[in-house]
Amino acid sequence: MQNGKVTILGSNGHIGNAAMIAFRDAGWEVTGLGRSNRKPVTGTHFFKGDADEVAAVRAAIAEADIVVQALHLRYDQWGNGRAEKQLQVVIDVMAGSGKTLLFPGTIYNYRAGDRTIAPGLRQSGEKPRGEIRIRLEQMLRQAAENHGFQVIILRAGDFFGPGNRDEWFDAAMLMDYAKGRLYHLGDLETRHSWAYLPDLARAFTVLAARRSEMKRFENFHFAGHWVSHGQIMAAIQNVLPGPVRIAPLPWWMLRAAGLLNPVMRDIYRMRYLWLNEMELVDPRLDSLLGPGFTTPIETAVAETVTELVADRSAARHAA
Repeated sequence: MQNGKVTILGSNGHIGNAAMIAFRDAGWEVTGLGRSNRKPVTGTHFFKGDADEVAAVRAAIAEADIVVQALHLRYDQWGNGRAEKQLQVVIDVMAGSGKTLLFPGTIYNYRAGDRTIAPGLRQSGEKPRGEIRIRLEQMLRQAAENHGFQVIILRAGDFFGPGNRDEWFDAAMLMDYAKGRLYHLGDLETRHSWAYLPDLARAFTVLAARRSEMKRFENFHFAGHWVSHGQIMAAIQNVLPGPVRIAPLPWWMLRAAGLLNPVMRDIYRMRYLWLNEMELVDPRLDSLLGPGFTTPIETAVAETVTELVADRSAARHAA
């Protein structure tokens, strides 16, 4: 029995692709929107189109009960109002529809000094990323209150998981794995909020199924895995086939690279997330998801690292 119809905007992205799988497995009829179907998911539909075009988005979501806004811009493309413009297209299409929009929130909306981050905490993010993300959520709140559709935000920490190749595991912690070196991103005792993508995507399906019980605008915080950098290092080491030396990430290299590379510059600006403890908490969401919802950290890391190492090995043999 199908739960309903859902359209994933940005089905090739990390969240989008995980959401395609999770909603399919939860019994929804799933359609993905993208410029190309780079990551096809069996048992789902695909709509080819540009998410910046109102007509394409309107056609893609026409029959959907739920819309997942999984569109993502590169760090260096967030400024000059581009992030707001992209979201405004979605808001314009959703207006008056009575549909539900699911939106992945970030921890960027909060400052380094915000140790425990519950949904009711006042948002005051670090510049410039935090301010942009706060504006996006303000747009969504106003739209939900005034334009005839429901918005549910699900906030999470840093993503990881299979298929998430260009993020922190691949681009930072394991970037010198071939040289026998593994990097930790902060003090080994410092804890960090992580979100295993398959778990986060399943949490979206739970909220979608319970949407009729919720208000026009909701904000949930996904606790995910709250673990130390040392625990992540140990979990990675348990998967790797050979010994590696653990060292702190040379942040100065990212700063230097940022002089020429705008993406590296903006990643360096976000280092406060790794150097400070910022824990997402939400007893209400925990109750909705139930006990034992998240995949054990050792299993989640093993799934992520095993795929990454296999892909790198295949690429070396193909070269």
